[in-house]
This record gives sequence, structure tokens and C-alpha cells, in this order.
Amino acid sequence: MSIGELLAATVPMVRTLNLEYLETTPEKAVLALPDQSEYRNHVGGPHAGAMFTLGESASGAIVLAAFGDQLSRAVPLPVTAEIAFKKIALGPVTATATLGRPVADVVAELDEGKRPEFPVTVAIQREDGAVTGEMTVVWTLRPNG
Repeated sequence: MSIGELLAATVPMVRTLNLEYLETTPEKAVLALPDQSEYRNHVGGPHAGAMFTLGESASGAIVLAAFGDQLSRAVPLPVTAEIAFKKIALGPVTATATLGRPVADVVAELDEGKRPEFPVTVAIQREDGAVTGEMTVVWTLRPNG
């Protein structure tokens, strides 16, 4: 089962917004939010809440791709999230997430008994490539027990 299939099966909001997983690797996660009239705002673009969910979902996908092998000993959780809306988004949008710290560094902290935190940056873009939003989600790996 792919990460996209797993998240679609376990996170109802992913199905609600019909998010599409285009790429999920430890280096990059790319998700798409189709243009859907029921999730538009007052100017005809995707609602801010839908774009936030898209970005947070992209950040979660890369966290699972990068740290899925750690799930037996730690739970990934978002700590903080910040989003900046740069341009009006119209039509379908994509979110591209990248890790802000090397996987090995985060795992080393977990090995030391710490609760590592790491940022995931997300760029939200229109079909023409313009960046409509930028997001940073800080995640942690909370050790079990």
C-alpha cells in the first residue's frame, strides 16, 4: 500500500477534499487539490482551509516517507504550523513539501532518547507555477511509552 493510499484510508479529510498523492519520497512529497466548487472561497479559488489541509497533508506524507521505519518506537505529530498566502490561487493547486533537516540527524536524536523536532516547508502553487502560499509545519517524533 502506498503512503497516499494509506492516508486516504486512515485520514477522512484526505478523502473529503479528494487530495491526490503525486509523489511521496523521503526527499519530496507532492499533493494536488483539484478545483472543486464546494471548496472555493469568495473569489472563486480554493478556500484557505482547504489549502492549509493540502499543505499539512503534504508535510505529513513526507514525514511518513522519511520516518515510516520509526513508527514502532515513535509517533509523528505536528507541533506548529504557519501559512502565508502570497497570491490568489485559482483552479487546481499543488503542494510540494521538503524536509528541513537530514533524516539521519533526526533519527540520531531519537536514538539518544530525545524528542526531535524538525521543520517541513511547503510551497503551494497554481497550474502556471506561481507560488500562492508558503507553509512551515514543525513536526516531532514522540517516543512511545
